Amino acid sequence: MLILTRRLNEKVVIGDGIVVSVVEIRGDQIKLGIEAPRSVKVFRQEVFEAIQEENRQAAESGMTLPPLD
Repeated sequence: MLILTRRLNEKVVIGDGIVVSVVEIRGDQIKLGIEAPRSVKVFRQEVFEAIQEENRQAAESGMTLPPLD
């Protein structure tokens, strides 16, 4: 894991097309802005894990779910 220190309005560039910006800092919360190509799906971890669990359950039941597009 890479750990970086960033201040308000500073950015991190990931690969060729993803930019993460520190938009706001308030107490123990930080707002991040994420610029990424439309082909890159960006999820909060808890949402991603819920989608993965739904997909696992659907696979076990033989049901198919539509893609996340």
